[in-house]
Amino acid sequence: MNWLVYHIVSGQAFFSGTTLLIIASLSSTASRPLFNRISLLAFLVGAIAVVVSSTAIPYWFYAVATAVTLAWIASRYKKTWRRWAPYATAAAWLCAAFLEIPYHITPSLSQVDNRSIAIIGDSVTAGVGGDETSETWPSILARKHQLQVQDISHMGETAASTLIRAKSHQITAPVVVVEIGGNDILGSTTSAQFESNLDALLAHLATADRQIVMFELPLPPFYHEYGRVQRTVATRYNVILIPKRVFLSVIAGTDSTLDTIHLSQSGHQFMADCVWRLIRSAFETESAA
Repeated sequence: MNWLVYHIVSGQAFFSGTTLLIIASLSSTASRPLFNRISLLAFLVGAIAVVVSSTAIPYWFYAVATAVTLAWIASRYKKTWRRWAPYATAAAWLCAAFLEIPYHITPSLSQVDNRSIAIIGDSVTAGVGGDETSETWPSILARKHQLQVQDISHMGETAASTLIRAKSHQITAPVVVVEIGGNDILGSTTSAQFESNLDALLAHLATADRQIVMFELPLPPFYHEYGRVQRTVATRYNVILIPKRVFLSVIAGTDSTLDTIHLSQSGHQFMADCVWRLIRSAFETESAA
């Protein structure tokens, strides 16, 4: 995975874009031609970066930030707006960045009283192309950290098929890790269908004494709505989202994948290490951690 693709689908392009939009609006207040050229270039690159990042901030905030930005652009022709429009634009995109920051912070879990975990996933978790010596990352987690792992993963799973499979198993673990949604995006599932299916899945999994952690979906450009659906449904059921960069850091690693998505043996090891860092607070006492 090259740097540009990683920067876009990890969501980091959103922060680069908002930074450039802030620079563009503030530099436009200077009267020198050089600053005007800097402002124009920063605006163009920043706007493109924000759009292709597919960042799922609320629609209403996108509307406000866009309206203020258009007012700033129009202030070149309407002198009375020049006093406030550049600063309002900078403030709007700074607020947008602050709205997004929580989704890029690594979460932690509350301690539980038994060392069991359920893992629900697609082929990234179930593995492809292995042999008798291969281990998937759930198996590595179980072996290395003495966890009782219930692995409910299967190749080709979508949110809809995962619900059917989950209902056929008795899940009692206090921690559930969910790695689902990639096949919905790459397949024919609409965002509305994805919302309905994901809602049903998380409603089935959610209990008062269970912590659910879910990998946030890395999104191709213009797939904002899938990310918005995932965040909305996750909030509804108190599901903890794992930042996109965690999964991407695995598949971007050297020799971590077989085909840029599915994990090699070293990729499964890397994934197990990343997941353990995320969930270890649930299974280790403060002194042991």
